Amino acid sequence: MKKMQTTLIVNPQANKGRSQTLLPKITAALKQLGVSFTVAETQTRGHAVELAYQAASSGVERIVAVGGDGTCNEVVNGILSAAETGKSAIFGVIPTGSGNDFAYALNIPNNVDRACAILKNGAERLIDAGKVTVDGKPRFFDNSVGLGFDGEVVVDIQRSKYLRGFLMYLWSVFRVLGFGRWPFKMTITQGDAQIKQDITLITIANGPRAGGGFLLTPKAAPDDGLLDACYVPGLSKWGVLTLLPKTIDGSHIHHPAVTLTTASALKISVEIGAPAHIDGEILCTQGREFQFEVLPKALRVWT
Repeated sequence: MKKMQTTLIVNPQANKGRSQTLLPKITAALKQLGVSFTVAETQTRGHAVELAYQAASSGVERIVAVGGDGTCNEVVNGILSAAETGKSAIFGVIPTGSGNDFAYALNIPNNVDRACAILKNGAERLIDAGKVTVDGKPRFFDNSVGLGFDGEVVVDIQRSKYLRGFLMYLWSVFRVLGFGRWPFKMTITQGDAQIKQDITLITIANGPRAGGGFLLTPKAAPDDGLLDACYVPGLSKWGVLTLLPKTIDGSHIHHPAVTLTTASALKISVEIGAPAHIDGEILCTQGREFQFEVLPKALRVWT
């Protein structure tokens, strides 16, 4: 059987340098498994988009993100951009980041040896992707986009120098709880339905988890042809504080203040602009017009 041509795109800065530390172990495991691969390391933010696009355009069959959710997002954007020109490639992931929420959605384990084994023994699968256009600028996403409170959290996370993983997210959650700008006055339009109200947070998701451990959209499936939305109206600090622990196991969906819906397309307008994250990285700090759409079965993945 012909070996699949694979490129690893490694973010050496992911999870405070954990990807770079684990790279020798990853390459040794893949060689032992007989997986044929080349390695490309990112140099700057956004570089993985370019590397993935180039790899897909040159005929590489499988492109594997070695990093966290931000790295996955960039690789997916490169792959889907190449697909628009007729060049198709399969996405894979070895999760070494701080959140690894997209890997969770794909049932890829955080254990490096087991993730490498999937590249040897797994199979191709078709899943959906999302597209968000913010103030006229489009971007693909694989897992989720969050506006308001969780957008502020991701902006705050950039200041964290020492914490990693779920603790890093949790620390920023409490900082934003005390000093954030939330709630934001938003208009949410879905088809002919429209609501206008103060919103603490809204997440548009392809997968169930965000922030490395918050099951904001626990019923989301990346292959159902729909995006899941979870939004919470303006709450007091105490209201947010009592609701947040429930998002860890997904039980917040039973709270009367929480609204869950599914959609193939959605529009959100924010009067004064709001911060937003895309797959755990800053999307914008003052976005006003957000348009979302699902791209059914647009992404080939290896699981």
